[in-house]
Amino acid sequence: MSATAFELKLIGEASEFLRVPVSTLRYWRQVGTGPQSARIGGRVMYKQIDLENWLNAQFDQDAS
Repeated sequence: MSATAFELKLIGEASEFLRVPVSTLRYWRQVGTGPQSARIGGRVMYKQIDLENWLNAQFDQDAS
């Protein structure tokens, strides 16, 4: 497993990485779409590897 698998991002950092507003990430979380996330210590966190995998899946889905 790569070192980035456990690199955690706060919702603002995930927002910057994906180039979407924080409100979009919150909406995706509410409706159950978007990258996998978890509430840790009262904060919504994302694993970097999950962000990358989700983003790659979006490109794969568009290519089909």
